[in-house]
Amino acid sequence: MEAKAIAKYVRTSPRKAGQICSLVRGKNVDEALAILKYMPQKSAGIIAKVVKSAAANAECRIRPGSCRH
Repeated sequence: MEAKAIAKYVRTSPRKAGQICSLVRGKNVDEALAILKYMPQKSAGIIAKVVKSAAANAECRIRPGSCRH
């Protein structure tokens, strides 16, 4: 299932963030988070947070009673 999350007003260069996004694009959540966990770049932590948010959004769409409102 595809989910979407957006991080706004992040102080990092789009090119640096895009390079890290391209490494995890298309991977499942656990694999993407494992890759991001060991990357030294600042953008990796920000992207990991967005991936977790997208996973939570997808979970909330599947089971509406499982999310907090």
